[in-house]
Amino acid sequence: MGNPVVHFEIGCRDRAKSSEYFSKLFDWKMTDAGPSTTINPGSGIDGHMTALGHEPFNYVTIYVEVDDVKAYLAKAVALGGKQLVPPITIPTGTFAWFADPDGNTIALWKPKA
Repeated sequence: MGNPVVHFEIGCRDRAKSSEYFSKLFDWKMTDAGPSTTINPGSGIDGHMTALGHEPFNYVTIYVEVDDVKAYLAKAVALGGKQLVPPITIPTGTFAWFADPDGNTIALWKPKA
């Protein structure tokens, strides 16, 4: 069985402006969640929007669920990718970011057990 895409993230400069834009465009439900805005499209996978305050300002990242973030990050690097963000644990799980050989940012995600 493969590893599913379980989440997405949209980077922006102005969360309020971007939230309003996507809400009006796609009828997505946007909920302020501290430093980010959660996105509930009504079906499909949920996501969130973040304004980092520094580069990169505009990006879209998919999150792929894995059973071992550190091991998959090492595998991604061994296959020619580049680590961008090491494993970080947050209250809901652990994530890491890597760039594939073409420079696309992909996130790894393991939910908290």
